[in-house]
Amino acid sequence: MKALALVITILCGSLLIYATVDFPAWGDPKSPASLHVSPYYLIHSVEETHVPNVVTSVLADYRGFDTMFETTVIFCAGIACFLLLRKVKRKKEYFIRHIPTGVIIHIKEPSKPPSGISKNIDEFEMIDPTWVPYDIITKTICKFLIPFIQLFALYVIAHGDFSPGGGFQGGVIFGTTFILLAISFNLQSSLQKIKEKIIGIMCALGVLIYSGIGALMMLLGGHFLDYGRLSLILPLDPVKARAYGMLGVEIGVGIAVSGVMFLIYANLASSGTYEEGL
Repeated sequence: MKALALVITILCGSLLIYATVDFPAWGDPKSPASLHVSPYYLIHSVEETHVPNVVTSVLADYRGFDTMFETTVIFCAGIACFLLLRKVKRKKEYFIRHIPTGVIIHIKEPSKPPSGISKNIDEFEMIDPTWVPYDIITKTICKFLIPFIQLFALYVIAHGDFSPGGGFQGGVIFGTTFILLAISFNLQSSLQKIKEKIIGIMCALGVLIYSGIGALMMLLGGHFLDYGRLSLILPLDPVKARAYGMLGVEIGVGIAVSGVMFLIYANLASSGTYEEGL
């Protein structure tokens, strides 16, 4: 099976490398994209989309379908990682630590935890048998930085119309805050802040918001992702309505990307058990 996978990978890679022969030279000003597509976007972007940032107008308007399917691909990648790695069955034995005292307890039968643990479950956390004390400096700095990083991520998403940024970039930054929490504390700490079900909902909700905005435009009598139609239901002129429509799309992308990022990390770091990990 591994040999067959290796052969397929080599063949596909060879075909992709062979196809690059027909690509225009890097930065060639006479390439079709430089002669036709790029000048059109640069000249007509503000006039047709009313968005000063050309990158955002291309991603959310001119290539709105492409960006929607890119978000869907990210969602599918997260779900595939979950289906391949996630292990629902718990281990037969594990280690827990009593937080107030630091005492480590080895539990061999999860169905019969020692007396007192079930009553004070908040005082215990699951750990790796090679557990070492957390670094107080790292924990304190991360607790201080995470809210500011999340605030910056929201800024990147909301300000994508006017400056570099958007849903993909902001979603990555926001998702890394949960990963940072898991690295500085442990995976269980992150999963207490954002449950596994919430992560799954975030992954699907982002794609639903994106496609839902497009479907809403069709219900309002316009084309798919024709954001100007929002002016029919919002007290806005078509110009501002387009900006708000793109903002909604960017928010959907950000939600999906942040959820998928943490979903992949949680499964890779814990081998799909969610019990230990970094």
